[in-house]
Amino acid sequence: MIKAVLALSVVVGCVGAAMHPPDGSTFSARAPILLGIAWVAFAVAVWTLPKARVVPLVLGGAVALQLAAGFAPPRSSDDMYRYVWDGRIQASGTDPYRYPPSSPRLREHRDPDFLWAPDGRWCVPDGCTHINRPDVPTIYPPVAEAYFTVVHWLSPPRSRTGPIQLAAALCALASTVLLLFAPGLSRRFAAAWAWCPAVAVEAANNAHVEFLAVLLTATAILLVARGRAWGGGAVLGLAIATKFSPALVAPALARRRPVAVGISALAAVAVVYAPHVALVGPKVLGYLPGYLQEEGYAGGGRFALLTTVLPDAWAAPVAVAVLAAVALWVLRTTDPDRPWAAATVMVGSALLVTAPGYPWYATLLVLLAAAGGRVEWLGVAVAGSLVLYANDLGITPLLAQRLGYGLALAAVVTVAVLRSRSRLGDAAAALSPGSTTQERQRAS
Repeated sequence: MIKAVLALSVVVGCVGAAMHPPDGSTFSARAPILLGIAWVAFAVAVWTLPKARVVPLVLGGAVALQLAAGFAPPRSSDDMYRYVWDGRIQASGTDPYRYPPSSPRLREHRDPDFLWAPDGRWCVPDGCTHINRPDVPTIYPPVAEAYFTVVHWLSPPRSRTGPIQLAAALCALASTVLLLFAPGLSRRFAAAWAWCPAVAVEAANNAHVEFLAVLLTATAILLVARGRAWGGGAVLGLAIATKFSPALVAPALARRRPVAVGISALAAVAVVYAPHVALVGPKVLGYLPGYLQEEGYAGGGRFALLTTVLPDAWAAPVAVAVLAAVALWVLRTTDPDRPWAAATVMVGSALLVTAPGYPWYATLLVLLAAAGGRVEWLGVAVAGSLVLYANDLGITPLLAQRLGYGLALAAVVTVAVLRSRSRLGDAAAALSPGSTTQERQRAS
């Protein structure tokens, strides 16, 4: 217990120091080093955590980490400014998919001392703003837009980023509670989510909407695993209409009453999209097509691991084939009572194939790995952080992608091989003369 507490203290201290530079600057050059130390201490903390009486420590550590990371200006992402803007616009009665932030029709909603300050990074002909890509409409699906609007309604007047950061932190903490008290899950491995440096940084500091999607996805998995296919499918649909990535868990949930899960998920998506489609038609897609093109996925250049051995033009179709094969394997092998491990493989494989440079894309994987006890997949989240800070570490982003995601893949494959050998050893022991009934049951 003492070792776990000491290691956790290091995680909290390093995350706090990285997110709150002593000189008050937007970014500290020490941040990559501090977060690297935090990841190592995090591994020690989870490894040394005892199996008994862990709930108070896991919860306390989760709260401490969110407080350490929170309520400072965002350090590695400006997405939250778009969240605040979208909530403001929808609350005013304008559909957020209709106009980009730079539109003269929305000029009355600008504020010169916050979102539209002169020191904003993004400039348009009539001003500068902290809102990213101000010349294009929003990319976020309807449930995310509803979330932004609710946060806007509940925010005190003249508030800035604090409310949206608090909302993301509460979603992360709610997911921690879910992991701790859901039947059949390891309370010890809940720390792999609650104490993860990326969870603290991307929730309480960068306020990513992924944390609402993660909470909804975890709820959907629990409902389906307990036989509530219609309700679980509907919640999964809401998760997909928050961020599209939760659709990756669908193959793992399709083992139990796939028709009910599929119909209810599609119905939920249709219900939340319908009002926007009625108002803006095809504009409801927002900037999604442009974003995929911008990130290099359409042409294949962004598939860092695949393009190590394949031409760029082949990468996209091969990526689709690989993910289709993994989805088929998940669909055929998932334990419907415990779909966490299979969902981890599906989501983790998608991240390995696409190799994103954003650590917040791995938040769903971190929760699934914690719930399923497949902590070897956390290396994928580390890889995303390595890419994000590549320039600060003196390496190119492409090298960071191939190095980080390559090592993560190697770790996953190594653990899979060791697990396979362990199962074969158990099976051989069970078949040998003199084996006990308990050994035979364990092997089966």
